[in-house]
Amino acid sequence: MKPAIPLFALACAALPSLASAVVVDGVLSPGEWDGARHVTEFTQVQPLTGEPGSLRTEAWIKATPNGLAVAFRNVQPAGVPRSQQRTRRDQMGQLDRINVMVDFDGDGRTGYDFVVSLPGGIADEVITSERNFNDDWDGHWHHATSQDDEAWYAEVLVPWHVAPMAKPENGTRTLGIYLDRVVAHTGERIAWPAASYQRPRFLSDFARVEVPHYEQALLAVTPYVVAVDDRITGDTDVDAGADLFWKPSGQFQLSATLNPDFGQVESDDLVVNFGAVESFFGDKRPFFTENQGLFDVPFGAGNSRLLYTRRIGAPADDGSGAGDVAAAVKLNGSLGQVRYGLLAATEDGDAGRDFLALRATRDFGAHDLGGMLTRVDRPFLDRVATVYSTDHLWTPDDTWTIRSQLVVSSVTQAGERRDDLGFQSRIDQALGNGWRQQLYLLHLGDGLELNDIGYVDRNDFNYVRYELARREDAPPEGSRYASYETRWAASVRRNDGGLAIAEAAAVQRYAELRDGGSEFWDLAGFTPGHDDRITRGNGVVRVPEKLYLFWERSRPQRGDWSLYGYARATAEGLDGARSLGLELQFEPTLHLGDNLALQGGFGLQHQPDWLLWRGGNLLGSFRADTARIGANLQWQLGRRQELRVKLEAIALDARLRQAWRVAPDGEPVASNDPVPDFTLQNLGFQVRYRFEVAPLSDLYVVYGRGGLAVEDGSRPLAELLGDATSLRDAEQLLVKFSYRFAN
Repeated sequence: MKPAIPLFALACAALPSLASAVVVDGVLSPGEWDGARHVTEFTQVQPLTGEPGSLRTEAWIKATPNGLAVAFRNVQPAGVPRSQQRTRRDQMGQLDRINVMVDFDGDGRTGYDFVVSLPGGIADEVITSERNFNDDWDGHWHHATSQDDEAWYAEVLVPWHVAPMAKPENGTRTLGIYLDRVVAHTGERIAWPAASYQRPRFLSDFARVEVPHYEQALLAVTPYVVAVDDRITGDTDVDAGADLFWKPSGQFQLSATLNPDFGQVESDDLVVNFGAVESFFGDKRPFFTENQGLFDVPFGAGNSRLLYTRRIGAPADDGSGAGDVAAAVKLNGSLGQVRYGLLAATEDGDAGRDFLALRATRDFGAHDLGGMLTRVDRPFLDRVATVYSTDHLWTPDDTWTIRSQLVVSSVTQAGERRDDLGFQSRIDQALGNGWRQQLYLLHLGDGLELNDIGYVDRNDFNYVRYELARREDAPPEGSRYASYETRWAASVRRNDGGLAIAEAAAVQRYAELRDGGSEFWDLAGFTPGHDDRITRGNGVVRVPEKLYLFWERSRPQRGDWSLYGYARATAEGLDGARSLGLELQFEPTLHLGDNLALQGGFGLQHQPDWLLWRGGNLLGSFRADTARIGANLQWQLGRRQELRVKLEAIALDARLRQAWRVAPDGEPVASNDPVPDFTLQNLGFQVRYRFEVAPLSDLYVVYGRGGLAVEDGSRPLAELLGDATSLRDAEQLLVKFSYRFAN
């Protein structure tokens, strides 16, 4: 652990000046920051050279009764262009900005990131598992910016009630703090301390700062009312609910919701998924994002986790539509060195489900222990699913980080009980001179069932992966790279019966470029093996080798344009690497002034050998073409109003090449089964107006329309795409008003 900087001692020596309140106006007034910790030791962390930043940056940290206050002075002379584009919340992009990251308990378990851009846009995120950022959470905090010819300035005030905190000792609190500043024009990140989220250990590397202990209670009630006019049925519905948040002290807080706000104003991106793995979506419902970091327990690869809050209120088990959440409650707190949390929710109706999650953690220095229990009662299915988990983090020194986790599921359905377990271990070692290595082990039992309340893409799986990586932060002069990291990996996949799914080798490179943009490429090859998921339990399929290539490039704003695009080539069908498909996506953004931006999206994909399940043990190989268009207009009408127009349309044309039956030995056998060609059209369109009445209090007016059509036959893509704009399975006008009452 890093030694704590005695800000508390500085505070005691300057009590008269500390009594003056910090006014968050973006102006560093004389005397306002007297007695604060003055930070000038900012270094480059992107690229990760450890050298002083190219532009002088200084910050002040000050604990006040109203919260933790931080100020920045960011020197940026006329020769370095400044980004003035205003954005909506959590949509930063490549902008001049500052980050204030705080671990309120100083134990490296949970951090909070508060981001402010030069023109005053904000974002906030929760940091867990050292470097996992989740921007679903929206907190209540204060910010302001200003600028002059020489520099720009930012002030941030984070109330003490924004997060749960353990009770401190001796009247002082030890915080973990990380501050940085990003220069949009070059992509340079200048930070204090010299920590980087590109390393396996990030939260634990925050500077430890001692501050006076302050308590700040909060009681907030946010009622909401929403009216929906269904333009298809002609029905009009009015609904109401409320969220409650009570924090009498740092050691306890309660959140409750009645008829919770389901984020009707948010729209998910369109996803076309014919695979055996369900799509993952984030959650923007306020109750389920408020102080959720303790429950964010990953297990498995990708988005896999033990608690996936989108299960609560998901489609009902009786097929009657979305589950109607009647009420939910959440507790967060600490008892001594133990942090705990409880989440419970219940749905209305005979098919309504009951959800429960319990979580506790304890820090023992080099060892952190955690436990979690979840339970779901699904009466319509006569099913009760319980999951137990224990996790362990061991950091024996500054180079090793070892995370291990054991999970057990117990499911009783119709009187029959099934138990199984899973295990994972992730071992990271920093080797020095930019080198690091990682070994990842994962076992998911055949009977392990987590998806009643969690998310895992599959069970019956064993996975071993070794990765060696090298980071280069001082490329040769004249190189287009400012820094880059190259990773080499090899992996083995088996199911629980020992069946070989595939072995793979991959090489990746992520690079920051000298123009402020980024580049990523990935090349992976898979040996011949088996697909034991595609037929949904109707047989295992032998598959040939696979190939995957991906390239991605982003360029920040230059003049009126910023650019993003990617190219992907894949060979995943029964022809193997002989049939390589190609996908191209291009997303330019036109910046029409500082408050208005128009983003376009244009994509084409050709799949010469697309293998799909057609029921039972029947498969079809298709030659498929897909076109995607999108447009997103974002207009910031002053500081309190915004207008967003979002359009997405997808057209797909798939022509059968060959039908296949899966033989008992897994070999695909050509078949004359009548498998039709098919087309797909998908549309999502939304116009959303938002007026911020007060912090976390908004008026929304939203018009939305969408549709999905899947038909037999084949048609030209241009025709399909044109007809997609006329789809109208759903059309509604929504008005929603919420207001937060707080002490």
